[in-house]
Amino acid sequence: MKLLVIQNRKGIGDTVIFLPYIKALFKKFNSPISLLVKENSKADQFLFQTNYIDKILLLERDKRSNSKHDGFFGSLNLIKDIKKYNFDKIIIFNSSFRFYLIAKFSNISEIYQYPLFKKNQQHITETPRKFMKDKFNLYVDEDPEIQINHELILQSSKKFQINKNELNILLGIGGSGPTKRIPAKIFIDVIKMMLEKKKCKFFLATGKDNDEQLILNEILESKYKNFCVPLDNLSIKETLPIIKNCNLSICNDSSFSHLSAALGIKTITLMADTPLVYGNYSSIMFPIIPEGEKTVTHDTLGKEKISSRTIVEKIIEILD
Repeated sequence: MKLLVIQNRKGIGDTVIFLPYIKALFKKFNSPISLLVKENSKADQFLFQTNYIDKILLLERDKRSNSKHDGFFGSLNLIKDIKKYNFDKIIIFNSSFRFYLIAKFSNISEIYQYPLFKKNQQHITETPRKFMKDKFNLYVDEDPEIQINHELILQSSKKFQINKNELNILLGIGGSGPTKRIPAKIFIDVIKMMLEKKKCKFFLATGKDNDEQLILNEILESKYKNFCVPLDNLSIKETLPIIKNCNLSICNDSSFSHLSAALGIKTITLMADTPLVYGNYSSIMFPIIPEGEKTVTHDTLGKEKISSRTIVEKIIEILD
């Protein structure tokens, strides 16, 4: 049996959040899942060794004039690409009528999809959970899981001289937007307070955005630079085994908070202005919100009010 799942939300975190539902389908049908995702999900960089994933198919639809799957002719290209795999079932985590027609014209006999034309009523976790219960009688309540070869973890440990007698901490200092990026001074305070308590090494994960690089450089120009290892020149695939070697992650709401939790690393999520569900959907995520707030939304704009002391208190609580 060949199964295709379409998950067309755009981010790395969105794809990670849907992994428990994909894994549940793998278990139910006893067949690895092929996954159709957007290019910027970068799923091919972090699911390449996960045993319940068969193939990663990329949806090339980013509004460029030469985007393979955009527009009417792009839909025909996508039908052609899907048809060659002879899928028996398709599960569409989306209400799009376009994807329904693509599934039909791809000659897939069994189509399971969110209710059509109800895109604005889709909650990131509640909607797929209800969908799985209604369509497959599956109650899904697992954490996301990304698998990685043990040999890669060992190689990474040697290459980056990761000492198990130290506390190895991933700092996810980047973020997809400026309101998600906690100021460098807060991370520097955390580094200072932790070094006063334990022998630590900090791995700094971020992107190449100018603002992200400014935060990275400010940390590396501090007096704690010798305790820090920048990872900004590595791909996600190269970063995964380093994360797996860490004892703990402290991350802005970013790809690294989702990836580290899915790798089984206890993750403190710094939620400055993103709905809390993106930082607490896993049992090993520990969200911290701005001081004085009861919850957090896209309008909170609280990156200056994340407390370094609260972060350190949470680290000690987790480690104890």
